Amino acid sequence: MRLRRNGSYTLNGKSKGKPNGKKPAPEEKKLYLEPEYTKSRITDFEFKELVMLPREIDLNEWLASNTTTFFHHINLQYSTISEFCTGESCQTMAVCNTQYYWYDERGKKIKCTAPQYVDFVMSSVQKLVTDEDVFPTKYGKEFPNSFESLVKKICKYLFHVLAHIYSSHFKETLALELHGHLNTLYTHFILFIREFNLVDPKETTIMDDLTEVLCSSSSSSSSGSSSNGSGNGSSNSAGAQNHVKER
Repeated sequence: MRLRRNGSYTLNGKSKGKPNGKKPAPEEKKLYLEPEYTKSRITDFEFKELVMLPREIDLNEWLASNTTTFFHHINLQYSTISEFCTGESCQTMAVCNTQYYWYDERGKKIKCTAPQYVDFVMSSVQKLVTDEDVFPTKYGKEFPNSFESLVKKICKYLFHVLAHIYSSHFKETLALELHGHLNTLYTHFILFIREFNLVDPKETTIMDDLTEVLCSSSSSSSSGSSSNGSGNGSSNSAGAQNHVKER
C-alpha cells in the first residue's frame, strides 16, 4: 500500500565524539527536566502503539511516511524559536557540552553556527524527501537500496535539531507555551527511532536523562514507575556530559 506523503543522495556530517582537551565546563541545571515541565503534553496517546508497523503497510512506506512527517514537524518546531537562534547567540551547534560539525560533499569539516547547521540539515532533508527517486510517491516505484541508511542519517540530524532546541532554547519554548508540543514531538520521535533501530543509542546518549523521563512516563500507566527507565542511560549520560565533545 502506498501512503500519501508531503512532499544528491548526500547527507553530510559525521559523529565520532571525543573530548577536545578543554577543561570541563560546570554542568548547568537543565530546565527541561523540571517535573512541572516534563509532564506537559498535548496528548496522552500511547505512542508505542502509534509507531508500530501496521500489518498491511510496507516497511519502507512506513519509514518514509513517518520520516517525512517528523521532518515537517521538527522544522516547524524549530521555526518557532529560530529568531532566537542566531549566529551571535548560538555560535556553534551545541547540545549541552557536545559540539556538532557539518561535513561538505568533499568530506571537509565545517565549523558553523547553530542556525547554519540547522539550515544545512533542513535543506538536505528537503531535497531527499522531495526526490521521487529516493522517497517515491507513485505506485509501483521502488525505494532505492540505500533507503534505510538515508533514513538513519536523516533521523540522526533531526535528533540534533531537537536536542539543540531543548539545550539552548527551552526558555523561549516555555515563554511561547510550546513545551507541551515539544515534549510530545520528542517522545513520539524517540519511540519511533527506537522501534526501528534508526539511530545508534550512543548518538542519543546526550539526552538520555530527558528520554528516560519522557518515554518511561509515556509507556507506563503509573506515574511513579519512571525511575527505572532505560537502566544504564542516565548514569552513562551524567558522566559523559562532564566533558566537552565534538562530533
